[in-house]
Amino acid sequence: MLRRMASSDAELEAAELRRDTDAEGATPIHACGERARHCVAGTLRTVTLRPRGGAPALEAELYDGTDVINLVWLGRRRIAGIDPGRRLRAEGLVSLQDGRKVMFNPRYELRGAA
Repeated sequence: MLRRMASSDAELEAAELRRDTDAEGATPIHACGERARHCVAGTLRTVTLRPRGGAPALEAELYDGTDVINLVWLGRRRIAGIDPGRRLRAEGLVSLQDGRKVMFNPRYELRGAA
């Protein structure tokens, strides 16, 4: 009880996201290794349209309470349901770009809103 009162909202949210990730059987993002397939789950923080190599690319930042990973769908301007605050589960190959974890064209499953 005292820990909950002394914790910030961000800390409580991160703890809840970690519990949800464990319940879904997903790998915590901080534990995802480069050049390996992983299943991750969390909440989308941001969704932006960023061109890559002259083609459109929808980029979303997924947070699971441990770390963030960028999910990038090449050739897409919009995907229905991919919005900030939405929970989702994604599966794909994790790579590093500019020191950040990235998953290109992941398979995904939409979950309820955060």
